[in-house]
Amino acid sequence: MFGKKLKRLHRPLVAALLAGAVALPAQAETLADTMVAAYRHSALLEQNRAVLRAADEDAAAALAALRPIVQWVADYSYQNIEGFDANSASLSLQAQMTLYDWGRSAIAIDIAKESVLATRAALVGVEQDVLLGAVQAYLDVRSATEQVELQANSVRVIGQEQQAASDRFEVGEITQTDVSQADASLAEARAELATAQGDLQTARENYRAMTGHFPGDLSPPPPTPKLPATLVEARAIGQRSHPLIQQGKRETAASELGVAAANAERNPELTGSAGIQTQRSKTPSGGGISTTTDIGSVSLSMSQTIYSGGRLPSAHRKAMAQRDATRASLLHTARQVDQAVGTSWAGIDVARAQISAIDEQIVAARQAYNGVREESLLGARTTLDVLDAEQVVLEAMANKITAEANLQLAHYQLLSAMGLLTVENLKLGIPTYDPTAYYNAVQDAPFTSRQGESLDRVLRSIGKK
Repeated sequence: MFGKKLKRLHRPLVAALLAGAVALPAQAETLADTMVAAYRHSALLEQNRAVLRAADEDAAAALAALRPIVQWVADYSYQNIEGFDANSASLSLQAQMTLYDWGRSAIAIDIAKESVLATRAALVGVEQDVLLGAVQAYLDVRSATEQVELQANSVRVIGQEQQAASDRFEVGEITQTDVSQADASLAEARAELATAQGDLQTARENYRAMTGHFPGDLSPPPPTPKLPATLVEARAIGQRSHPLIQQGKRETAASELGVAAANAERNPELTGSAGIQTQRSKTPSGGGISTTTDIGSVSLSMSQTIYSGGRLPSAHRKAMAQRDATRASLLHTARQVDQAVGTSWAGIDVARAQISAIDEQIVAARQAYNGVREESLLGARTTLDVLDAEQVVLEAMANKITAEANLQLAHYQLLSAMGLLTVENLKLGIPTYDPTAYYNAVQDAPFTSRQGESLDRVLRSIGKK
């Protein structure tokens, strides 16, 4: 009679252990919500946007080098000559401009523009890193939450097993050893629960660091993103689209121009200057009479370095070495992107195979557990056998949680490796930072004008003024 009662007790306990579905509230946060929050919260994105604006100003400064420089100069001097005071004062307005430098300034402008484009690509790379980090944080919280629920169920189930073992010991069906084994398993389950709870707290902190707030209830992940049909196609997309490759191409182009710029330093430079000066002086020879003189001047100057002590040839060789370095870096980056695509593709295949195998393992482990449970009630199995069978089921279910998270993450890692993990490509439906707005406002190096007013509007829109 006691054995039948115990059998009825264990069936609902096993069902509680094996139940994997958890009811979610209607307003759970989605993966898209997490990525949007990370995009808006990221200080790293703000930092790199500011770096891009600085690069935009470099382009403006390169253009400004072709314009005249106008400045005023005021001078005053005093002398005492044989007891007589002599002093003079002057005020002048001067303008100087490079008229022709045989391409040096034009090359500098092109280098600055290539640097702007490289920095824009780097910003896209940072955006990908932020979004992938958000996906990782989301999946970590989801997995850790499920692990805590699974381990909590395990503690409840093994607690009931331990109580049942104590009851059976009281009536003489099992020995004290069986009870001790149940006690040890319960303690182990509690330790695993504590570990899972610690992992969940860590995951929640990581989520907060990425998004600016602790996670609420997270909805199940959406269907995995659509991927290319073949690995070859995925690799080709990565080589075309990955921001690190785009950045490397622009940096290589800039380094090619750097060689031309170093070579152009040997060319002549023609400059023109003009000035207006008013000078007032009082000298002893004039009997202490002040004189005022107005002077206007215009001049042309051409210069060229004939000998630089080896500085210019050294600069040219350095530019060629830097060009070779950026070429090699681009090749290395392309290979890394190719490897990342292949690794992520393999990760998807591995995770799918793991999930399929684990599903089979769970079915078999459940059947084995039920069989061992029945045999235990008939005295053919020990309490340890039952606890071991329960542990196999628990480990399989925990492994499935990890494998499902790995499958989701591998899809987004593949998108990142192909250069497609962006707000625009994911269609998250939020306003994004426009990397061209600031450049368009400063590209003509405005001082005060309608362009300056446009720059003010851009600064206000990004909250920097």
